[in-house]
Amino acid sequence: MAKLVTIFGGSGFVGRYIARRMAKDGWRVRVAVRRPNEALFVKPYGVVGQVEPILANIRDEGSVRAAIRGADAVVNCVGTFDAGGKNNFQAVQHEGAALLARVAAEEGAVNFVQISAIGADEDSESLYAKSKAQGEAAVLEAFPNATILRPSVIFGPEDAFFNRFAGMTRNSPILPVAGADTRFQPVYVDDVAQAAVLGAQGLATGTYELGGPDTATFRELMEKMLNVVRRRRLIVNMPFFFAGILGSILDFMSTITGGLFNNSILTRDQVRSLQYDNVVADDARTFADLGIEPTSMDVVLEDYLWPYRPAGQFSDIQESAKNLREG
Repeated sequence: MAKLVTIFGGSGFVGRYIARRMAKDGWRVRVAVRRPNEALFVKPYGVVGQVEPILANIRDEGSVRAAIRGADAVVNCVGTFDAGGKNNFQAVQHEGAALLARVAAEEGAVNFVQISAIGADEDSESLYAKSKAQGEAAVLEAFPNATILRPSVIFGPEDAFFNRFAGMTRNSPILPVAGADTRFQPVYVDDVAQAAVLGAQGLATGTYELGGPDTATFRELMEKMLNVVRRRRLIVNMPFFFAGILGSILDFMSTITGGLFNNSILTRDQVRSLQYDNVVADDARTFADLGIEPTSMDVVLEDYLWPYRPAGQFSDIQESAKNLREG
């Protein structure tokens, strides 16, 4: 019988790519999510019955144990940017990760993969980065041979990074950013998935920092995005002091409205994180140690950001016609 992997958050941005690759390699795949009916799109990744969404909540041990039982490998892709509420940093990225690793070990899973993040640090001022580090420590305590993957900002068709800022260019002549000089090393989502598959299959263990071949400042990334979407916008850098005040105000609005105002704009914790570069450390194990050649942004961004162009899919035709007229 084919081996079984349980992927928590397997219908999310990164998880769906891991599920697709595992199914392609012949594994049976359980996609463990809170809303299985919203994850039915993963079923065609394999043959009939090979990929199945199931109900699980990483804050509930009973559902976690049922999802893991019989699995040869477990992958945790669950993360959050919510500092408050029931699914906060601690509940999801620390306690949730700890529960998954402990139950995986008790149920006899052979391999465990934890998707973390560059910058994970228990001494960080950022609650997000601190909870990621605490999650890593808890995973390794329960599952010493686990694979920990720390990607930089992840890009791809469903990302919440380039898509978000490209969307902002439709309605505003100004593109405000906090930390314009902060450096990032964006990594393609399917490259992260390939690394996770190696861990799930027992072909890689330990901690790896995953960054793409290009390192750029926040401002340079926005300039690249603007070039792809064929728009001119003024990039305005918000000083960290002002960004912190704005983040605090937006956080407060979310709190007093009981979450009705969902602060997806800028949080105080994000401002703390943006004060530090998000790049691979010099002494870290990387894609090279996994035998993976990371994909450049230039290869992918054009494929999914074109809807944000003024003429959408017809932009290339318009540009060609303009060149003919000028010629």
